[in-house]
Amino acid sequence: MTGKTAPPAKKPAPAAAKKEAAPAPKEEAPPKEDAAPKEEAVPAPTPATEDPPAPEHPPEQPPTPTDGAAPIPTEDGAEVTPAPAEGSPAPPAEPPAPGPEPKLEKPKEEPPSCPLSLAVEEVSENSFTLTWKAPEQMGQAGLDGYVVEICKDGSSDWKAVNQEPFLSTRYTIPNLSSGDKIHVRVMAVSASGASSPATLEQPVLIREILQLPKIRMPRHLRETYIRRVGDAVNIMIPFQGKPQPQVSWTKGGQPLDTNHINIRNTARDTIFYIRQAQRGDSGKYELTVQINGAEDRAILDIQVVEPPGPPQNLKLVDVWGFNVALEWTPPTDNGNSEIKGYRVQKSDKKSGKWFTVLERCTRTSCTISDLIIGNTYSFRVFSENICGLSESAAVASGVAYIEKTKTTYQPEKIPQRDMMEPPKFTQPLTDRTTTRGYSTHLFCSVRGFPQPKIIWLKNQMEIREDPKYIALIDQGVCSLEIRKPGPFDGGVYTCKAVNPLGEASVDCRLDVKGEI
Repeated sequence: MTGKTAPPAKKPAPAAAKKEAAPAPKEEAPPKEDAAPKEEAVPAPTPATEDPPAPEHPPEQPPTPTDGAAPIPTEDGAEVTPAPAEGSPAPPAEPPAPGPEPKLEKPKEEPPSCPLSLAVEEVSENSFTLTWKAPEQMGQAGLDGYVVEICKDGSSDWKAVNQEPFLSTRYTIPNLSSGDKIHVRVMAVSASGASSPATLEQPVLIREILQLPKIRMPRHLRETYIRRVGDAVNIMIPFQGKPQPQVSWTKGGQPLDTNHINIRNTARDTIFYIRQAQRGDSGKYELTVQINGAEDRAILDIQVVEPPGPPQNLKLVDVWGFNVALEWTPPTDNGNSEIKGYRVQKSDKKSGKWFTVLERCTRTSCTISDLIIGNTYSFRVFSENICGLSESAAVASGVAYIEKTKTTYQPEKIPQRDMMEPPKFTQPLTDRTTTRGYSTHLFCSVRGFPQPKIIWLKNQMEIREDPKYIALIDQGVCSLEIRKPGPFDGGVYTCKAVNPLGEASVDCRLDVKGEI
């Protein structure tokens, strides 16, 4: 039995177009010529003459199958997929219709990062103190603060300790029961949310930690503490110990006068205060810190000083030539401090001004020199300690007058020395070579007393008054200038020195070359 196969399916229209366009009318197959039993042929859909435009924002449609022909609706509403014709290629797959463009969502702000270095600073019998560091990332909204939560060991019920976030990185959790084990965590909070919590690895045991008393004396108080009279003394000395130790001050084994010296103690330090120090406040004060029989002691040495008094018994001991000798004794009051030295000053009668001649003189006597003849001088001395100079000076009762002394000048007798010496050349003549027409010089040096006479010779012939030669002697240096020598000026030149004690001579050769 032969039947007529249906033509291949037309390329389906886009999903949106299929939804809006009405299905095309069905075509009936032509009757068969033979008497074969009648089979119902599947009609192919008639293609639409024109695809309607796709909507601006089409709704999402299920994807169209691309691995076969499009289904064809029948009269009874069923869909039949037609078989492809023999030898015909498979229809190309239809690409899916583009979906709506996604809307760009605003990026969500990230919360701050976890707080750092969470640690327990102190534990007492009913509280403990936490410290931590700020997180590395604060977030764009900034940090609003921190929230501290606690949970008892064995429970999972976390409770916030603070009602509102706070910005401090130190927090004390009060009102706890002794013996409890407390888990704790800290979160950083901002407008964008809370960070991941920073949690202690181990629970905190609430109990009193015993600590022996220890005074932590500052370095500058380990030596004598020096103040001037009238200055305030304000000293803070820290200590440690748990439970809170008992603090006591004594001086010479006796309690302090609280009307003059104020003592204020806290759990960690003690403050020693004197409004206006007097010399009587000097001495060694003993600080004692006690806990249940255990104690620690420290000594505070205070020295209250003031300027010293003037030296005593200043007098002129002697005056000679341009010099004066002074002597005195130390002051009766050294100002509660060691005398560092004395300052000596002088004043002449003409000007009346005082001038310092010695500073920090460590002895009780001195000699003043380089005084001017004819002047009358007065002298005074100040004493000096760590506070400075004394307010007044000791003035010598007498004055020193520097008189003119009659002296006779006696020149020193210098023994006569025999300076006579025969001539001796200290620098001989040297051979020279010169060019024709260029002047040249011959040099040598000689000594002797009386001054020797210099004679120049050429080839053993004395050179007399010849304008071609110029002979000079200066400070024992002899020179002979030969002006524009020619070939006949070459030869052996001799310098002879003669005085009453003898003579000496030196020779040299002069060669004259032609012009180059």
